Amino acid sequence: MKNWICVKPLVLGILVLSSVAVAENPLPQDLIKEQVSEAIKLKKAYRSPNVVPSERTLHVIYWTPSDREPIAQFRERLTRVFFDIREFYRTEMVRMGFGDLTFKLAKEPDGLLRIHVVRGLATYSNYNVDSGSKIRNECLPVLEKAGIDADKETLVIFCNMSNWDPQKKVMSQNSPYYAAGGLRSGTAWQVDSALLDAKLLSDKQPIIQDGQYGEISVGKYNSIFVGGVCHELGHALGLPHNLEHPSERVTLGRSLMGSGNQTYGDDRRKESPGSFLTLADGLRLASHPLFKRDETGIDLPASAEINDIAVKVAPDARSFSVSGKVTGDPPVYAVVGYLDPKGGSDYDATTVTCIPNNSGAFSLECNAFKKDSPTALRIVACQANGGRINDMTFQLLFAVDANGLVDVSSYIVKSKLSKLAMAVKSDNVEIANKELAFIEQHASQDGSDRLLLDVARSLTGSIDFNSGPAPSLVEGPVCWLSDSIAKVSTVGWIGPLANRLPNDSVVLSINGQVFARGLYAHAPSSYTYDLGGKWRTLSGFAGIADGHSGTVIFVVLGDGKELWRSNKTNEESLLDFRVGINGIKEITFRVEDSGDGNASDWGIWTDVKVER
Repeated sequence: MKNWICVKPLVLGILVLSSVAVAENPLPQDLIKEQVSEAIKLKKAYRSPNVVPSERTLHVIYWTPSDREPIAQFRERLTRVFFDIREFYRTEMVRMGFGDLTFKLAKEPDGLLRIHVVRGLATYSNYNVDSGSKIRNECLPVLEKAGIDADKETLVIFCNMSNWDPQKKVMSQNSPYYAAGGLRSGTAWQVDSALLDAKLLSDKQPIIQDGQYGEISVGKYNSIFVGGVCHELGHALGLPHNLEHPSERVTLGRSLMGSGNQTYGDDRRKESPGSFLTLADGLRLASHPLFKRDETGIDLPASAEINDIAVKVAPDARSFSVSGKVTGDPPVYAVVGYLDPKGGSDYDATTVTCIPNNSGAFSLECNAFKKDSPTALRIVACQANGGRINDMTFQLLFAVDANGLVDVSSYIVKSKLSKLAMAVKSDNVEIANKELAFIEQHASQDGSDRLLLDVARSLTGSIDFNSGPAPSLVEGPVCWLSDSIAKVSTVGWIGPLANRLPNDSVVLSINGQVFARGLYAHAPSSYTYDLGGKWRTLSGFAGIADGHSGTVIFVVLGDGKELWRSNKTNEESLLDFRVGINGIKEITFRVEDSGDGNASDWGIWTDVKVER
């Protein structure tokens, strides 16, 4: 057996299959178990001999508004719900080779689930889907009295916020329904109803009308809402969204952390294969205290580091590998990657996983992408104590064209510029010139490094930047405005900058695409240039700088008249514009806050030029 195992990616669902470039084969079950076996070995090496046993249980709370009594038989129904969900997690962990791992539940002497009942401080009309924090705060005194520190435990709060009309068979709900959490703690908000009962998962009758899902059987209702409990619990345990390989749907169904929250138990009605956990989910759950039953190192901070990253594109450009070295104390037992197309939510994030070898070397093979979409690869390193570096620690932005071909050039350019960027950030001209000389000396002679060279030269020149003449004084067919002097330049944070950003990366980058020239224009900002009526066309790009989540509106004005205005723009958009400016004497570029405050509104204009 090899010291490390690199797993073929799981290509995940919800996307239209024709729009996804997928691997030819799903991940074989024997390779899943082989990888799990290697992960378990690494985990055990850390656990022994200093194991700290854990008696942690999942805590269930039943909250009801002050003017409502708990729904009939809630103890019996929720007991069946949680026993069913506990068995689902256990079965899936066994299937993957992790063994008999699942969460523990506290029971009363009568065998039913221990549920902490909380009476709300206000009536039903004072709560809604956004009342999660309010409801949780009302639960804290009851939990504290029971000796439960809510900030150190995993909670599931059932809210008595549904409305059932048994005559009309109409159901509606107005409840919080979301979750968040991780290693130490988590909270999931759910809705209880008279129909919520795992024993009804097999029933195709009666048909009810749900306010959100329309006409469905009572069994399908429970697939959605028992499945929803299972799914949101996953979030409370720290699991993100991810989907399944299309071919896995035939035998395994839908990923629980994808759309599997709506197919849970479908197999009992023979309507679909149901839901399952992906290997990415299993690897992360395997070190959670509720599953591994020990708390060894639980209070240690996540300390993993990823270094020596290398990216290699396959000859056919339909896949690429990311290799590197991961280190950590406690040791890292698994590396999980999420390939998340920009736009929409992360439900369409495909996953890749591998186990590092004894020296920490790992390699992820990435070959499952949404076509014609910028995509971010986020890497999570799972440590043996349950800690994990945040998936924002390492991100690789890349593009996929309409034919499924991959372009990682922007990431490679940024990697080659890392030392130069540090010198530019510290305004060290001497080191910057040395790094530029090194890049120029080692650049390819076939033209493939043209972007690298252009960006390197612009960054170096930005340290002691001297603006060129105003466009009205420039001769020739083209004038790059970022190289010209502006009549007016105001920026909402720090100050005007040309051809660089005021952050650690300094490189101008929008939606994964790198640019050599541009203007930093954090909202609200304005740049005005004297054209002298001598130019015919204006063109360029605009967007939010990568790594920032603001929303802005871009505006171009000619002699005070609006020539172009963007829609509300976020980090997932790269806009291009081209307008006629014949006879215009003064051009202004304005970035406006879109109405939600200017936090993180890192607007930038790139490759902006006027032509005769």
